Amino acid sequence: HVQLVESGGGSVKAGGSLRLSCGVSGYRYSGYCYGWFRQTPGKVRERVSSIDTTGSTMYADSVKGRFTVSYDNAKSTLYLQMNNLKPEDTANYTCAVVPYRERCIGAGDVFNWWGPGTQVTVS
Repeated sequence: HVQLVESGGGSVKAGGSLRLSCGVSGYRYSGYCYGWFRQTPGKVRERVSSIDTTGSTMYADSVKGRFTVSYDNAKSTLYLQMNNLKPEDTANYTCAVVPYRERCIGAGDVFNWWGPGTQVTVS
């Protein structure tokens, strides 16, 4: 039974920073592709960032240079450090995982398990 729970969301001023965490439990597969997504009402869910077993990362153009994704194996926790936040970053952020995989591919990745999300509001 895989569970993912996000935390760290909140309200900040433009230019501020937040660090999101995603605690993972019950994941016993050999490889992984973890992803951070965000969604605003009326807009399609966007893949913000991802990281896989090899350490390879990807970022959406809109956040590149401002966000940093990382994974702590010892703590089974995924992180998203968000700096220089902008109002357009306002969204519900969710973490998810593709099981069995050792590498993220991109648009073709199928994320099977999702967390409930955490809200980020930038004014």
